[in-house]
Amino acid sequence: MKYYCLLFCSFVSLSAISQSYFQKKPTSTPIVHRSVVTPIVATIGYQGYDETQAYFGEGEYEIFLDLVDGTLDKPIIVLDGFDPGDSRDITGLYNSLNFDGQNLADIVRNEGFDIVVLNAPAYTTDGKAIDGGADYIQRNAMVLIALIDLLNDQKVGDEELVILGPSMGGLIARYALSYMEQNSLDAETRLYISFDSPHRGANIPISLQYLINYLAQETGDPDAQAIVDNVLNSPAAKEMLYDHLLGHLQAGSDYLQDPSKLLPIGAPDFRDAFQAELDALGFPQNVRNVTMVNGSGQGTTTGMAGMQVVDTTLDLGGGATANVLLHFTPEAGMTNNVTDFRSFFFGIPVDTFLADAQAFGFTDGVDSSPGGTSNISNALGDGSGNPVIADFIAALDQDAFSFIPVISALAIENEDDWYAAPDIGGTHTSPFVNSYIPQTNESHVMVTAASAQFALNEIRQLLGIEERDTLNRYALAQNPIGELLQLQVPDEGRGTVTLRVFAITGQQLFIKTFTNPSGTIRLDLPLASGSYLLKITDAAGSETLRFLVNN
Repeated sequence: MKYYCLLFCSFVSLSAISQSYFQKKPTSTPIVHRSVVTPIVATIGYQGYDETQAYFGEGEYEIFLDLVDGTLDKPIIVLDGFDPGDSRDITGLYNSLNFDGQNLADIVRNEGFDIVVLNAPAYTTDGKAIDGGADYIQRNAMVLIALIDLLNDQKVGDEELVILGPSMGGLIARYALSYMEQNSLDAETRLYISFDSPHRGANIPISLQYLINYLAQETGDPDAQAIVDNVLNSPAAKEMLYDHLLGHLQAGSDYLQDPSKLLPIGAPDFRDAFQAELDALGFPQNVRNVTMVNGSGQGTTTGMAGMQVVDTTLDLGGGATANVLLHFTPEAGMTNNVTDFRSFFFGIPVDTFLADAQAFGFTDGVDSSPGGTSNISNALGDGSGNPVIADFIAALDQDAFSFIPVISALAIENEDDWYAAPDIGGTHTSPFVNSYIPQTNESHVMVTAASAQFALNEIRQLLGIEERDTLNRYALAQNPIGELLQLQVPDEGRGTVTLRVFAITGQQLFIKTFTNPSGTIRLDLPLASGSYLLKITDAAGSETLRFLVNN
């Protein structure tokens, strides 16, 4: 029977899967005033969980100077995300910021900001071949640290950096900034924007993982095995995936499921270790941390838990056929079959592969949760001209799946239900001081006009509110101030007036309420030198003033 299985599998070329991607491919548009792509090497090595020595990570970057004075003085770093095989180069990363005929990078360059794109290519170091776009998040973070140091040395003036981390790039940025703080390294960074990043894990349907792995192991096809090795079993995937096929295998088998391991589990020795390391680092404390999310803030699902994904018979030619049945992981506390693959040769059964899944009692399976979506067709490279894969994709009942659950993108650690609408200001808190969350699920790291405006407000340091309303009711007697803040109150009565002082990172530092104040309010504020916000609330509304402390 093994002979027939190999004959059957010879008709299935999975080379299309080598083009796997998990975010929409950007439309290529011209980029003005480019420079050169420059290599960069980390100065801090990193030893991975399965490595016997530390290796120094490598990357490549390009600086896109602003279109105002052409001087590197306001750098914004844009990072690469999960990109096995480096299919998304620097041009693709820049164009990934396109929206509605515009580009976020173009907009800020026209306002005097400089864009620096950091790509993670494939490279060889000290005899080891490394695929940067799927390598350890920690090693890529060390490359980012090297770039941060370089830009802070080369920039003109004292403007602090902004870092935008899409997808895995958000984890790289978080790790790098927190690492620098904990090791007394000055990042000179004021703003960190996490963009649909998996702070509590990412998801690729376990049913699809089982199917690809089974076909790879049973055929011995080098292209299929390459996608298992280089995508699913890459260090980054094993660090990020909430549920990974390696956690479910029988001892001694590379594809058979252990029936006692049906609950979601990460890759052994990778997933839990990475999450514990990330949690221990926490978030940078001297940076304003904000997030852009692509999943629904209203609890809208991506399909339904346990739903049928595909049920089809594939004609492989030469008398070979295959019946393929896939499901999403089930409802809370339930067990279902997620992968059912049966092969035939002229109607004679050749082989059968089955795999089940169970959901925890406190949440439905993650596949259909609210979240930034990817597609099964994307994971299969859209078929890439392979008629069998194209037929499989055409038969899909459900293409989209939750790739980055909302709860993960918001880094809410005390919420176990993937389907809960985010309660940011309540019991289940997010560490981010500001967030953009759409009402409906969007494609992973898709920029929209609304999310672009959120990012622009943050980059411009508007913090989502106007710094002063049109009435100009209140005014600072002097700015910068020393330790004494003097606020001039309008002549008309204001009733109760509440003053709040915020750090530029969003933390509230001071609050005080006054009843019917007049003339000038004087506050002793023993603050360190720097930039702060004063929010004034009275019966007529609120306005916010920026002030500087110069001690």
